[in-house]
Amino acid sequence: MNILITGGAGFLGARLARVLLAAGRLSLRGASARTIGRIVLADRGEAPADLLGDPRVQAVQGDLLELVQRRDLPAAGTDVVFHLAAAVSGECETDFDLGMRSNLDTTRALLEAGRALGTQPVFVYASSLAVFGQQPGQPAMGVMRDDSLPTPQGSYGIQKFIGEQLVADFTRKGFVAGRSVRPMTVSVRPGRPNGAASGFFSGMIREPLAGVRAQVPVPPATVVALASPSSTIAGIVRAAEASDAQWGPLSALNLPSLTTTVGEMAQALERVAGPEAAALIDWTPDPAVERLVRSWPGQIQWERARGLGLQADADFDSVVRSYIAENPQAVKLAVR
Repeated sequence: MNILITGGAGFLGARLARVLLAAGRLSLRGASARTIGRIVLADRGEAPADLLGDPRVQAVQGDLLELVQRRDLPAAGTDVVFHLAAAVSGECETDFDLGMRSNLDTTRALLEAGRALGTQPVFVYASSLAVFGQQPGQPAMGVMRDDSLPTPQGSYGIQKFIGEQLVADFTRKGFVAGRSVRPMTVSVRPGRPNGAASGFFSGMIREPLAGVRAQVPVPPATVVALASPSSTIAGIVRAAEASDAQWGPLSALNLPSLTTTVGEMAQALERVAGPEAAALIDWTPDPAVERLVRSWPGQIQWERARGLGLQADADFDSVVRSYIAENPQAVKLAVR
């Protein structure tokens, strides 16, 4: 089996590659599992050294849209595309053209390239809960279900929703076997901050554990739907594995979510790493970030994902402890 992961050098893309390589086999659309022969990691950045050291991995570095337009990607024989590459929310608000090129033009080009293969490859598209949004002057959103009407309130969410519709139509036409999933806000991400407006959901845990101050731009009562990296990857893999009957409608599904508040996240940090960690959080309001974050839903239903056997994280304390166990080199404070 041949696999393409866009954004393959990024945190989630690299993690997905490691999970697939460790398994060694993958089932597509309910069929018998097949041996993974090649994983192509496409990204602007350099792939991690551990992945480059695996003979099954090929790294393709460059501008994704240009690579796809030249038909360098996906290569003939590609069985499944995991499309994770994207410009993130904050970038899309500050640079409209970047978001349209990265999130809309590239997604359509990749779908067209999948169509050109003539083999109906599985196409797993990472959308976002940002397709849902609180419309100004309208009643509160309430709980967002798989079939709730998306009303995105930012460029990123709009681009992701258009991508969902493209995936659905290319699937309806039989060009690809598309599966769109909506990951929750992923926390805790290791490494350096990115340009996402939601980046502080990781930074408020990651930085204090490293002994560094972190700014939180929203009030403690802000409700958020979260998922750990491992839960997120499990959902992405399951989307590729599910049979057509198990998957159901062509529309996107919500991945499992843990509903909490920013204040409760800080309390979990204190329970795990003590008051000295929580004291490194600076509550610094940023109206622009708060406005965007508050437009996203905090209450998510995910019945279709539950039907696929997926589960949410038990609590945020366990998410923090998992981050510490996976990234001991990044933790400078004593952990209880």
